[in-house]
Amino acid sequence: MEETQRKRLLWIGLIGYGLVALCCLTPILVVLLGVVGLGAITGYLDYVLLPALAVFRSLAVYAGTRQQQDTGSACYMPHESESRERRGLGRRKNG
Repeated sequence: MEETQRKRLLWIGLIGYGLVALCCLTPILVVLLGVVGLGAITGYLDYVLLPALAVFRSLAVYAGTRQQQDTGSACYMPHESESRERRGLGRRKNG
């Protein structure tokens, strides 16, 4: 996956999670629906907002772990003892 796609996926997940959490945890959406005359559907918001919250959270976690895996593996440097053993310079036991 390309790095710009990973970053975009992470930002979509984080922004979506934030917006859904804002609507889910505060009465902002209920008040707005009441103002425009759609207060009757506020009882069904949980059926839409809670799955959306789970989807955006999963998307953010997936993108974050993918980004961490891709950048973390590029920075791997073997320990000094590992590099010696590969070159045949490691300590050998007499016996």
